[in-house]
This record gives sequence, C-alpha cells and structure tokens, in this order.
Amino acid sequence: MFRPSPRLCVLPWLLPRLRSIPVPVPLHRVFYQKQSSLHSRPTMGDLNNVDAVRERLLPVADPVYRFRSFPIPASDDDPAVRERYRPFLLNDEISSSDWVMKLELATAAEMVETQILSQGKDRLRVLVLYGSLRGRSYSRLLAYEASRILFRLGCDVRVYDPSGLPVKDDQQHDHPKVQELRELSKWSDGHVWVSPEQHGTLTGVFKNQIDWIPLSTGSVRPTQGRTLAIAQVNGGSQSFNAVNSLRILGRWMRMFTIPNQSSIPQAWTHFTDADDPVDGGSRLKPSSNRQRLVDCMEEFVKYTIVMRPHFDLFGDRFSEREEAKAKAAK
Repeated sequence: MFRPSPRLCVLPWLLPRLRSIPVPVPLHRVFYQKQSSLHSRPTMGDLNNVDAVRERLLPVADPVYRFRSFPIPASDDDPAVRERYRPFLLNDEISSSDWVMKLELATAAEMVETQILSQGKDRLRVLVLYGSLRGRSYSRLLAYEASRILFRLGCDVRVYDPSGLPVKDDQQHDHPKVQELRELSKWSDGHVWVSPEQHGTLTGVFKNQIDWIPLSTGSVRPTQGRTLAIAQVNGGSQSFNAVNSLRILGRWMRMFTIPNQSSIPQAWTHFTDADDPVDGGSRLKPSSNRQRLVDCMEEFVKYTIVMRPHFDLFGDRFSEREEAKAKAAK
C-alpha cells in the first residue's frame, strides 16, 4: 500500500513560512545592479565625461591616394645603398601583388605627395635598428616588414646590420661599424627600433647599438628631435616590457616617440617559413598584430612629416642659450 512521504506531508505546512523568509541575492548580482542603477540615475551626471571630449574631425581621404605607392625606383636609387641597406626589397613579381601594396593608406600617402614629393623636398630618411643576431631573427623579419611599409610611403629607408659592432667601450670609436652607425643616425629624420624581449627587457645586441650613439658630437646631436617608432617580438605570450624600455631609452636620447607601439606574441607562429613560395617567405601573417604594425608605421610617417620642419626649433633650449652666453663672456 502506498504511503505518502513525510516530506510531502509537511511541505504544505512549511510553504507559508518559506515564502516569508528573505532569499539572499548573490553578491555579484548586487554589484551589477548597482552599476546599472548608477548609470540610470540622472543625478550622477556624465560618468564617462563625454562632454569633455573634443569634437573629432576625421580627415576625408582623397580616393586617388588609397593605394598610391611612392617607392624609390631602382633607376633613381644609389646601387651601393640599395644593396647594403635595403635587404627588405622584394623582386618586382612579388612586390606588385604583395600585401603591403594592398594597404589603404590614403591620408599618409596624400601627405607624402603634397607636403614632400610635389614640393621637391627630400624624402623622409628613416634608420631601422633591430636587436638580434640569430640566423632567423624575428626582430629582423619584423624590421623588414616595417621597412617595406615605409618604403611604399616614399621613405628613404636604411636598415643597419649590427653584426660586427664591437661591445661599447672607450677605445673603439673609430671602428668602421661604429662610424657607420653614427653617420646613419646623423643622416636620419627618424628611427624605427625593433627588439626581442629577453629576460623581461630589450636585448644587449640592441642596447649596444644605442650606447654607441652619443647624445652630442660637438655641435651635432645625432638623435635629438628625431621621431621614433618602437616594436618588439616575444617568444611567448604578449608582453610590453621591451617597448616600455625602448620608450624610456628614446626619451633619454631626446627623441619624440610616437604614442602607438607594436608587440608580436609568439613571434615564431606569426611568420611564414623561409622557403614559403608565397610573398617570398619569412613574411608576417595576417592578424590584428600585423594591422597594428601598419598603424604604427602610418602614424610614424605622419608625425615625422609634421615635425621635421621644426627639428631645430624643438632643440632650442633656454639652458643652452645661457651656457653659450656664459662661454662667450669669458
């Protein structure tokens, strides 16, 4: 014979009391309710300070410049410079269909043509430094990709090879590699620095190059006022230690570092094989990280175009004028 469970028998008797007991609300739900209620209160005002944001006037790009390219033709280039400092160049067959040529860079391209080339001014002169001597150096490969973007935008790009550069001391200032590096820095309008992150910071190979560039050589300052773009490659997950160190280093070298920066995580997964027939091999694969590199180079070109006419103005300092007066008075 079926007998009802005692639990079922007492349930009707317990229900009225259970309904009167307040049920605790989970803490996370209270938090989100407060957040939403705060945003809905008109008395709290503009929590995101939207009223303080400046009105943005986005540039209207001329469609004529969307895919324009201004590389230095081989016929106009110095053969010795092209061979020594432009190892990033691709053959014509690959270059014509390369992903760099398909980038929409209208605003920067228009600035290059209207403010530099059409006025007969010198192209932007860019020195590119990287921080590894490995046979397959990902900082070098990233430096090459950055150089291709800059070269398309009409820059005179020169990549310095750190192989053979002696460790910084006070004896080898006349070493050919030291003199080459210093002359390139004096020649440049801006730098692009790419370093691997090793032990949480930039590599000794990279730092050694900067250590050989003096803040001043007589009245010449090899880096003062130059613009600077920075990037790093990582063997593991994405980090920003190296670019943070590069940014500090750029400030000490009295350079203007652009706000944007690039960091490639697990760099060994982001490049094609060296013998990959597509685009010549050892190329940066499509990703948001590649897009960020393009952003950095585009921004670098814009900043350099704007600032180059005023390099001497930015280098005019009160303290140095006073120092010059004191020397003249002796």
